[in-house]
Amino acid sequence: MAPENESKAHFLKTMHAPLKPKIWPECVQHLFEAQVNRTPDAVAAVNEDEQLTYAQLNQRANQLAHYLRRQGVCPEVRVGVCLERGLDLIVSLLAIFKAGGAYVPLDPSYPRGRLAYMLADAEVPVLLTSPTVQQTLPPNPGKVISLQGNTLLHESSENPPSWAIPENLAYVLYTSGSTGQPKGVMISQKSVVAFLHWVQSVFLPEDLAGVCAGTSVNFDLSVFELFGPLSWGGTVILAENVLQLTQLPAIDRVTLINTVPSAMRALLDQVIPPAVRTVNLAGELLTTEVVAAIYHHWKVKSVHDLYGPSEATTYATYAVRAHTGPATIGKALATTTTDVLNQAGYLTSFGEAGELYIGGPQVARGYLQRAAFTAERFVPHPYSSEPGARMYRTGDRVRYQSDGNLEFLGRLDHQVKVRGFRIELGEIEVVLRQQSEIQEAVVVVQEDEEGEKQLVAFVIPTAPSALDLAILRADLKRHLPDYMVPGAFVVLAAFPLTPNNKIDQQALPAPTTDDRIQGQTYVAPRTPLEEILVTIWQDILKLVPIGIHENFFELGGHSLLVTQLIGRLNQQV
Repeated sequence: MAPENESKAHFLKTMHAPLKPKIWPECVQHLFEAQVNRTPDAVAAVNEDEQLTYAQLNQRANQLAHYLRRQGVCPEVRVGVCLERGLDLIVSLLAIFKAGGAYVPLDPSYPRGRLAYMLADAEVPVLLTSPTVQQTLPPNPGKVISLQGNTLLHESSENPPSWAIPENLAYVLYTSGSTGQPKGVMISQKSVVAFLHWVQSVFLPEDLAGVCAGTSVNFDLSVFELFGPLSWGGTVILAENVLQLTQLPAIDRVTLINTVPSAMRALLDQVIPPAVRTVNLAGELLTTEVVAAIYHHWKVKSVHDLYGPSEATTYATYAVRAHTGPATIGKALATTTTDVLNQAGYLTSFGEAGELYIGGPQVARGYLQRAAFTAERFVPHPYSSEPGARMYRTGDRVRYQSDGNLEFLGRLDHQVKVRGFRIELGEIEVVLRQQSEIQEAVVVVQEDEEGEKQLVAFVIPTAPSALDLAILRADLKRHLPDYMVPGAFVVLAAFPLTPNNKIDQQALPAPTTDDRIQGQTYVAPRTPLEEILVTIWQDILKLVPIGIHENFFELGGHSLLVTQLIGRLNQQV
């Protein structure tokens, strides 16, 4: 055998060795209850000036779990959760697990139409909410339970008998869908528990001692932030989002930050408490420059580069990134497998690009109510010894480096990540095409000179008259969450085409000031303070001119830019 063939054969044998599947006998609630027995008086969760010990959190979750059982919640029953961020949210998720059910998170900030679709698609017989949120929700045929007052005080505070088994459903997370509607990813208890055992194997108790939980439960990073520490004795420190880290009353107790690289870039200018020892970054490409800046500014002990779609239960690969060195998403977790296949379906060797397939117990069941799409994305695993094992086709293009680490090369389809949010551009395009004033639409991601990504919609109107972009944006916000609404709209008479009559995305123009939503007649600044504010806005938003009556968010502003805005204001005002 030629030396190069011997090298490839050895690589394939070591990198693609079959995983010996292990299914732990517990469910998430069992890991939590075991920790309650070990450290009942330790602080489990903190929200602003409130906190609960493990024993207190367990008792409140038990009371709600007993109540839920009487409402018919048992294994495989999906329970909607639409609550403000607070301790009741953690209590509710644990209670659903204890009752044997699965939670379906619903963000109160989502448009009513999107919430209505998710409620109908998930067919939840029970919805947990609060009096404040309930007033804003669409009608729901199931039972609505409003958490308030002392209605659960008469319920038992003892652990309910366990009904769930590892194969039962744990949660359903809705992700952006290319067909115009979000799709629900079904994750089993065994997948979450496998992931949590990996967490214990990698993170020290000192890392999990104070985990900043700033991710919405609608996104998979929250699984690590909530159940990682609660399974192994740490403390969950709730934040509205990670950008509010420095405003937390419990800031000095934060030992681990779990977020996306774009949010981390916004945090680098802030003073981070000395207790932070670990930074987890996922959801976007993590550059060497950002890694070096974290080590330089914060003096943390480790920066983890984590990769994984919702379909693989939060993370599938990880790397501890050094101060310098090539960007890599690392190697497979102990509970996952990673195989890179070329277009013909054969394993690649190092240096050869291909599509990443993920296997192992962390792989999801599939998509709720979408059998055909499940069969397309979850395929038989040819290299597993487990009967019926499947791999998830990620749609991500990667290649193995010579040391066995994976290098992320991009997407094979139209899915994108903007500020860590997973977005199917096709979903936005479908909503745009439903507008009577629009004949055709295409949405792309463009970057400015500083690498800041934004969604840009290019539209062809049905009539020559100009579109009212402010009205268009307002209508999109009734159908899409804020992070999916384009920051700029460019009106074209026709799309530029390639020689084979496909849209030439490279020839699409960059948006100008006129393509942003500027809904007010321009009024120049009149005072020194207004001059400072306008100057800062123009610099951050890259728009000139901006009048004093403009809306920051309608001009393309978002939460990360708000952090820059506040920092600049503190310096100059």
